[in-house]
Amino acid sequence: MVKLGLIAGGGTLPLEIAQHCEQSGRPFFVIRLKGFSDPQLEGFPGVEIGLAEVGKSIRALKRAGCGAVCLVGNVARPDFAALKPDLKGLTLLPKLLLAAGKGDDALLRAVLDVFRSEGFAVEGAHEAKVDLTLAAGPIGKISPGPEHLADISRAMDVARAIGSQDIGQGAVVCNGLVLAVEAQEGTDAMLRRVAVEIRPELKGKPGASRGVLAKVPKPIQERQIDLPTIGLATIQRAAAAGLAGVVGEVGGLLVLDREAVIALADDLGMFVFGVDPAGS
Repeated sequence: MVKLGLIAGGGTLPLEIAQHCEQSGRPFFVIRLKGFSDPQLEGFPGVEIGLAEVGKSIRALKRAGCGAVCLVGNVARPDFAALKPDLKGLTLLPKLLLAAGKGDDALLRAVLDVFRSEGFAVEGAHEAKVDLTLAAGPIGKISPGPEHLADISRAMDVARAIGSQDIGQGAVVCNGLVLAVEAQEGTDAMLRRVAVEIRPELKGKPGASRGVLAKVPKPIQERQIDLPTIGLATIQRAAAAGLAGVVGEVGGLLVLDREAVIALADDLGMFVFGVDPAGS
């Protein structure tokens, strides 16, 4: 079994994967990115390393015997002027700056290329823990009704359209009207905007929910590092925005805290639904 090097940013996903590796018996080693990773990861074998200490990370992974890496968790786009790179990081900085100027996805691809060039296989979070993504259909008790199908189709189309321009991954549609699209503010902020700023007559409300949130991967994005994600906060904010459900592509949407998400969505009467890309 190939030992996994888990390069951990913020959020709960790195912890989920570390716990999965431990429970399944897969050997692993955690690079905890300084200033980002969850303190709970300190309980697993690993080391804390700065974001720009690329050489130090590579040496630590090789000493630990890792044959594959998984880059996972939230990392804000860095202020490159404030980074403190080691020698390897310094030599890579011009390439990363050039990639960053082409967008987040180009930057992520450049980062992955660094690890591939050092002989590591790269695994996505959904490969390290295969039950993270949506399967076809509902993941809880609630399914969308016929009244939701047109909104689902339009929201998926809009999300793909903005993704093709490297704008964002999500869109909210209600009764055929596009209420919001996601840009750099992220999904949570977009849903707060729908809840607070959209006129009440254009959207649903608790007890009379309407509309959907769709999240899909950008066509150009590196799926091994940046699949769209939902969690408990997404469901809570979608409900506050009056939405009937959340949808995503089969295999293309990570669900964090899956059992808790299912329980919350069921309690709220909301659907979480996987759409087959070929049939959507």
